[in-house]
Amino acid sequence: MAVKIDKETCIGCTACVGDCPVGALSMVNDKAVCDADICIDCGACIGTCPTQAISE
Repeated sequence: MAVKIDKETCIGCTACVGDCPVGALSMVNDKAVCDADICIDCGACIGTCPTQAISE
């Protein structure tokens, strides 16, 4: 299962992209997106997001 990203709350800061240990997160149109096929649901990105736009 992959993390969920709230596009309204995401500010495009890229903090989560750098914290993902498997490279599942990337930026598209200045918003974070998660590749569900790669995500290991470790939660590293959740604590990094300054706006709490990422959840399980």
